[in-house]
Amino acid sequence: MPTKVGDVTHFYSNIGVAIVKLMDALKVGDEVQFLGNTTDFEQTVSEMQYDHKDIESAEAGQEVGIKVSEKVREGDEVNLV
Repeated sequence: MPTKVGDVTHFYSNIGVAIVKLMDALKVGDEVQFLGNTTDFEQTVSEMQYDHKDIESAEAGQEVGIKVSEKVREGDEVNLV
């Protein structure tokens, strides 16, 4: 059963990065699902940034940038699978 870890707050289409407000910890290598009205795909977190610096893990409450393989939208859920 997927566990919600955050919500997309912004998407930078020119660089393919989703800004995600975390409710739970997340780390590089985790398998996540992006889910919304027109969004539904899974991917492995390959890159994550906080404050424009590469990080390996993030805690609840942080807003992080995650490189995504497809378009996401504000309000999409991010779930651990």
